[in-house]
Amino acid sequence: MRIPAHSVCTAIRDDIVAGVYERGSRLTEELLARRYGVSRVPVREALRTLEAEGFVVTRRHAGACVAEPTEQEAADLLEMRMLLEPLGAARAAQRRTEAHLKVLRGLVRLGQERARRGNSDDLRSLGSWFHETLAQASGSPALTSTLAQLRHKIAWMYAVEAPAGPVESWAEHGGIVDAVARGDSERARTITALHTERATAAHRLRFPGRADRTERVRTSQHPVNITSLRD
Repeated sequence: MRIPAHSVCTAIRDDIVAGVYERGSRLTEELLARRYGVSRVPVREALRTLEAEGFVVTRRHAGACVAEPTEQEAADLLEMRMLLEPLGAARAAQRRTEAHLKVLRGLVRLGQERARRGNSDDLRSLGSWFHETLAQASGSPALTSTLAQLRHKIAWMYAVEAPAGPVESWAEHGGIVDAVARGDSERARTITALHTERATAAHRLRFPGRADRTERVRTSQHPVNITSLRD
């Protein structure tokens, strides 16, 4: 059975973001195919996709390598997100469905509950889910895809400190959903812009060469889960 390239792409991207592959390190088709238990064909296709996304570069005499973005490129990503997240919220206020609202409200309830209890472990994943759903509610596949790529690359380039005021942060999430539910695109845009600006302040650039960088485990296996593909 041929494994879809997008599944291999997701696995490689996740490992790049997690630091399994050092920036600048070579990504050989043979080793990647062995690691993920697939043939070289989906690996080759995945590397082309990852190169288009900016995670991989092709170098003469070296082949595919993990990209080494500059500090300016990393800063540009945060600026792009600060522009696009509010746009997505404004579009969501115009195009959201009841299903989107149901999920967003449920996430806000969970986030506010976890924030009040001081349970920070779940807050990051809930926040990611919230913003992914908000982007999907914009009704724009291109915008949703662009924001998803930005989130992946920002997670790769930045470490994020725990928010100083998680209760206030989730109150902002609630305000965004209220504006989206009312169809108030300008209000949704304004609250999201303020929320994104505050969240951006918690990002700290990862410097691969720093001595105090947390060492990551690079021997973990990340096989492609093909069980669901057989269904």
